[in-house]
Amino acid sequence: MPYNVLLQPSHHTYWVNGADSLLEAGLRAGLAMNYGCSSGNCGLCKARIVSGQVEKIRHQDFVVSEAEKNQGYVPLCSHTAASDLVIEVQEASHANEIQLQEIDARVKEIKPLTDKVMLLHLQTPRTNRLRFMAGQSVALSIGDDASDYAIASCPCDDRNLQFHIRDIPGNAFAARVFDSLRVGDTVNVYGPVGEFVLKPESTRPLLMLACNSGFAPIKSLIEHAMSLERAESLHLYWLATVQGGHYMANWCRAWGDALDNFHYHELIADSLQEPNLDQVLAQVMADHPNLSPFDVYVSGPNRFVTKMRTALLQSGVPAAQLVSAVI
Repeated sequence: MPYNVLLQPSHHTYWVNGADSLLEAGLRAGLAMNYGCSSGNCGLCKARIVSGQVEKIRHQDFVVSEAEKNQGYVPLCSHTAASDLVIEVQEASHANEIQLQEIDARVKEIKPLTDKVMLLHLQTPRTNRLRFMAGQSVALSIGDDASDYAIASCPCDDRNLQFHIRDIPGNAFAARVFDSLRVGDTVNVYGPVGEFVLKPESTRPLLMLACNSGFAPIKSLIEHAMSLERAESLHLYWLATVQGGHYMANWCRAWGDALDNFHYHELIADSLQEPNLDQVLAQVMADHPNLSPFDVYVSGPNRFVTKMRTALLQSGVPAAQLVSAVI
């Protein structure tokens, strides 16, 4: 039977089934709850049960003191709900509240999305997962070969990390991914960094503008927004200036088919020259003459981001509602 959980002081709510821990269900609902190992070892997910009953569902090595037990503290990773609950818990509301972490992850899958873009799927150890916010980036390294990449997956699944690796001449890490990296190999993950994240508590509609592999952090944001179920609507404009630039177009179309509030627009140009970018803006403005109600996210090459930011601000998007990342 599902039970409702109310978090204090944020007043966020989510549902939990008996098979899920309180932490797992909260993360799946898109909430940035405090945690470390998520396996009962560190105690960072410890929280106080204000009201209701919990049930222990797995072993924990972390020892809760008798004084804390008497106050109602339990590790959320090892307990589930046995009734509706009110829990006092720490949640991150800003990217700078997430600590830097270093994790050796294993390659779970390497799959070509096009001949120039590879999907790299890393899996962290069960006892050392990456805590991050949707839209953030990490440094990936194999020996001395390293490069920065946006995480393309949702923090609701913190153990499975996805990246879109473009075959860029001179990038030694990308060359390793395309030529010699194999399933089971180790990749070092260091991060997260960046403030390309959703506005906390905002319920404004979302407008996402991506160019080429700038789609990677946008995908993470969209999946996170879907799990939160706060945004009134989501609009994605994806510009491709290279062949195969819409390398996950079927994924976007599936979102559009499944969700009434998701709208996907596929744009094509042969370069990032001014006339092409002006056409992108013209399309957006034709669909949305008034952009001031939106939270707007822009991700892609520097020329694209700079042009879009300038034009969007001139079009009436409040600076506080415009977030961008150069990818």
